[in-house]
Amino acid sequence: MSLVESISHITLTASCIKDFDQCIRFYNFLGFQTISQEDIPKPASAERPEASWEKESYLHLFGDKVKNGITLRIVLPNETAKKSIPHGESSLEPEDASITIVSKNLAGVESALKSNNIHFQKYTYTEAGLLTTNPSYELSRTEICARDPLNNPITFTNKPIPFGKTIYPVSPMLSSKPADPIDENITPLKSKGKRIGVLTSGGDAPGMNAAVRAIVRVAISRGCEAYAIFEGYEGLVQGGKMIRKFGWADVRGYLAIGGTLIGTARCKSFRERSGRLDAACNLVKNGIDALIVCGGDGSLTGADILRKEWPGLIEELIQNGKLTVEEADPYKHLTIVGLVGSIDNDMPSTDVTIGAVTSLHRICEAVDSISSTASSHSRAFVIEVMGRRCGWLALMAAISTGADFVFIPERPPSENWEAEMCDVIKRHRQLGKRRTIVIVAEGAIDRNLNPIKPDYIKELLIKKPLELDTRVTTLGHTQRGGRPCAYDRNLATIQGVEAVNAVLESTPDTPSPMIGVNENKITSEPLLRAVELTHQVAEAISKQDFRRAMELRDPEFADNYEAYRATTLVDSEEMLVPEYQRLRIGIMHIGAPAGGMNQATRAAVRFALNRGHVPIAIYNGFRGILQENIRELSWLDVDDWTSKGGSELGTNRTEPDIDLGMVAYQIQKQRFDALLIIGGFEAYDSVRELRDARDKYPAFCIPIVCIPATISNNVPGTDFSLGSDTSLNAIVDSCDAIKQSASASRRRVFVVEVHGGQCGYLAVLSGLAVGATSTYIPEEGVSLKTLLADVNHLRRRYGDDKKGTSSGRLILRNECVSKTYTTDVIAKIIETEGSGLFDSRTCVLGHIQQGGASSPLDRIRAIRLAVRCIDFIERQAFPSMSPHEKAGPKVYTNSEESASVIGIIGAQVVFSSVVDLLKETDKKNRKSKRAWWIHFKELVDLLSKWGYSEKEAQTEDLYEAIDKDVHI
Repeated sequence: MSLVESISHITLTASCIKDFDQCIRFYNFLGFQTISQEDIPKPASAERPEASWEKESYLHLFGDKVKNGITLRIVLPNETAKKSIPHGESSLEPEDASITIVSKNLAGVESALKSNNIHFQKYTYTEAGLLTTNPSYELSRTEICARDPLNNPITFTNKPIPFGKTIYPVSPMLSSKPADPIDENITPLKSKGKRIGVLTSGGDAPGMNAAVRAIVRVAISRGCEAYAIFEGYEGLVQGGKMIRKFGWADVRGYLAIGGTLIGTARCKSFRERSGRLDAACNLVKNGIDALIVCGGDGSLTGADILRKEWPGLIEELIQNGKLTVEEADPYKHLTIVGLVGSIDNDMPSTDVTIGAVTSLHRICEAVDSISSTASSHSRAFVIEVMGRRCGWLALMAAISTGADFVFIPERPPSENWEAEMCDVIKRHRQLGKRRTIVIVAEGAIDRNLNPIKPDYIKELLIKKPLELDTRVTTLGHTQRGGRPCAYDRNLATIQGVEAVNAVLESTPDTPSPMIGVNENKITSEPLLRAVELTHQVAEAISKQDFRRAMELRDPEFADNYEAYRATTLVDSEEMLVPEYQRLRIGIMHIGAPAGGMNQATRAAVRFALNRGHVPIAIYNGFRGILQENIRELSWLDVDDWTSKGGSELGTNRTEPDIDLGMVAYQIQKQRFDALLIIGGFEAYDSVRELRDARDKYPAFCIPIVCIPATISNNVPGTDFSLGSDTSLNAIVDSCDAIKQSASASRRRVFVVEVHGGQCGYLAVLSGLAVGATSTYIPEEGVSLKTLLADVNHLRRRYGDDKKGTSSGRLILRNECVSKTYTTDVIAKIIETEGSGLFDSRTCVLGHIQQGGASSPLDRIRAIRLAVRCIDFIERQAFPSMSPHEKAGPKVYTNSEESASVIGIIGAQVVFSSVVDLLKETDKKNRKSKRAWWIHFKELVDLLSKWGYSEKEAQTEDLYEAIDKDVHI
């Protein structure tokens, strides 16, 4: 069929229901809207033999008015009228194009086709028929050719009249993939048409619901169907109503709910071949050819066994008559993808598992509460936490709460551990500490593999020499409950997205992948290899090879253990440096308060004292130096700072340029040998100013190091600033409450303003965690066009909602995204353009975002970084002197490395000189040029906007151009 200009009605005939449905999805993706039959402007001569059609659908690409544009009629003949539809050749030549659409934004078309894995070819012409490499050449013409699921060619062009006789085709300059012949049995969207089942198995973990939500919505957006399998493998074995197709709205509200809403159960029958036979039959009967399993090592092992046995199971089902050959033929292979959901964080191949951080939140909340009553009564508490053969929860809880002693299976205590524990606790009590906290992992053992039980520890503390009033608390299943924290929501969401991508990319020869995270990057590795490493930990412990057990944990595990010991032990002779190497270290806070500042100070003070240094608090930043508001800190002074938010030293934004000469004089007067500055961009800037002034003021020729601490996460040289995680959790908690209010009011949109300065980190990451409809950030800006697109989306969504079931929706706006489109202005635009379909409200979170008690992640990072900073200061103060050299004068340094910022890049702690960091510093906007998190903005749109593709925001120009200027 060849189409010419002025034809506005096209009929396409599908050969089967699958092609029919895929064709509708394909043209919906291109901007066609499905409309009812009554709204269709019919051609005067149209013949419509209704009896010939089994199914019929109309789609319209609107122009300025409904009567303009293109109407597609897609029909599916019934058996009496059905005719085979021949497939054409694979070549996508523009002369053969059936439908040609003029667009001013071919880049958007190309990006959108790529994001949906649609095969296309791109051609560029000049007036003389020559290939041009200059895309702005005004006489050039570009065409992008693709085929719809019915194999009809469709062409996008940037010229209104594409068939001029002086234009000649040239070879394709770009192809989305090699131009291999098209398999006659495969339509372009087949790879997107999978049916994906998702189940949660084993122990529940906070964040599992976020993973299910992401899998369902991404599967739908990729053209797949999503099925929830209830009660884990038990539901897979039973089938029937336990396997249910999920739509977009079925996972609404999942982000904020703990546990797993689709259920989990231990299934003995699945461990037997007969049970797996039933499971395979149920998968085939429901047309499911891919399975995503979220659970622990046992659950993932079971999934891989099912895949290995799959061909034999299918053959047996055919032999016993439960499946016909025709039913089984499309399901020769089963795709398996694993996500690790476990509060224990016991999978070595990933740095952290879904649910572990939330569980740590619950433990820290409990221990912080217990600490209050322990101090009041001068008691000791022995607290047992979960973890089986993994001590991650116990160790991180001990670090986060300042516990006096911890027992973990990977690092059993010494042979004489009873006396060692009592000596440590006795020394703490002698220093004036009123409470004692001992944390025990449920799998804790001694070096002879004998279990260490809380009641035994209690008996030791009650007896002489301590004679402490002691209680035992087993936290139990409270550690599993509660709403997921921001980290687990985002981790589960991102891994859920990658799981669907892994399904679509999988081949029969690909090993079953497990999605994990290593050094802040999502990874995929063979599932069985990951499970094998988990078993190796248990084997190493059983063989008393505890060094190997520690090595198999994530990279931070050993570092954190050493940091904990360094900040907990007192008067350890082995930790002291020679007297001549002992330093006076000034510690100050600069900028706005942030969670983690106090914990970093506490760790620095404790470790400095253990090394023999003198830690000196500088209160109120550089103003405090000028006012000589300083004091030496003792071990006990900082004891209760583990849970405190804000800044106990006091902080402000004043930088040293207030009076550089006087600052240098005071540093020299107070005999500071080093400075540890904790704060945000102002702290980073202060280190740079002091470094630049060294030639003029030799007093600044001392080691100076900055620990980034700001909720905005805008300091160069690190992926995470202290306080950013605390702030994210504060925002998420507030947005959950706001969303609840909006839902109770039904059709309501809240525009929520969040902090961040010129950095959109908080808006994007919190938007992902709460399921925001949109996030407006300075990196992308906001325009009237953006607002209009979001209003249209909200109108569609609220229009689709069933009566009485509308939920509240959120839009997150960074405080500095626009001076024109303020929070109030955006809310008024949304309500006005909503035309009464919904109303809007505003909420400015303000300084509540600085959080209360610091989050466990910020506490852990603070301690790890502070210990490294003291070590850094020692190395820079005595760069060439060995510990065996005789006493001599202190060495002052002017090297670039001696003025640095410490940061976490991936999972590694790195020091970057402020000189080197200038390259990645956006001085004008006070932030780093490296926004590693920016791609998460696309996920916010993908997971919240029904009918949106990943790149729809980039293709708005395409639809606008099509609406205004359509040529066929």
